[in-house]
Amino acid sequence: MRRSTFSPEPDCAIAQSLGVIGDGWELLIVRDLARGLARFDELAGSLHISRKVLTERLNGLVDSQIVNKTAYQNRPTRYAYELTPRGRALLPVLVALQDWGDRWLLGDGSLTGTNAADEPPAQRLHELVGQRVPYVALPSIAGTTVDVVDPDARATVLFGYPATGRPTRLPDGWDEIAGAAGCTLENRLFAGRYDEFAAQRIAVRGVSTQRTDEQQAFARAEEIPHLLLSDLELELVAALRLPTFRAGGYERLKRVVLVVGADRVVQAVRYPVTDIADAVDWALTTA
Repeated sequence: MRRSTFSPEPDCAIAQSLGVIGDGWELLIVRDLARGLARFDELAGSLHISRKVLTERLNGLVDSQIVNKTAYQNRPTRYAYELTPRGRALLPVLVALQDWGDRWLLGDGSLTGTNAADEPPAQRLHELVGQRVPYVALPSIAGTTVDVVDPDARATVLFGYPATGRPTRLPDGWDEIAGAAGCTLENRLFAGRYDEFAAQRIAVRGVSTQRTDEQQAFARAEEIPHLLLSDLELELVAALRLPTFRAGGYERLKRVVLVVGADRVVQAVRYPVTDIADAVDWALTTA
């Protein structure tokens, strides 16, 4: 385990948490485990970290019950790593750090529901092309928990959207946040083309950070035929490092469209989405 002179206050939860996960490398390891990187060499290659430091940090995370390790090979023994429930509970912390960094360090501090094409969040999203989407199962409006990538489809169109205003009222000033408005329109447009997507064996799945019951009420009111998935726990956001913005007390997805092949590899990304109708056309012709 890494050596540290840090002595956290015994009655402060923030200090105690920093005593366990306060090192930058540890947080980045959690980030990459959430992205589906499970093996030592994968983590070392992604982080550009020395094997000694990585071993120390992984051992510390295992000791803190944030990470589990299981052997997948003998002679020599090699391990795969995964987040425990305690570790997965850190995902909202990572997303909050990403949102803060995107806004205040990589941006100008403005609250926005989108980005320019040359800004770091857009560049990060377009780097997903060619990358594999890890298995992430989310609650759906069908009452089941499903993989975000439809295993039976030729391709899956995943569109992330901030929030719909039915049945829950949107936060004050919502329409003043660039890129936030238009979620109902987007769902209606995908719904109107649903048969065309289905005819080409393309699954359509909308994702927001709203609760499932809110999504269900919206889907009933709007007669939405495609699945809506709730990423309330920010698992998909963390897995793909999707950009978010905070409004009304919690993180909202910025509008993005991904086309994912049956092999789980991202084929194309549309971000920023400046023309919703054109983005739906793009998804149908690209998948």
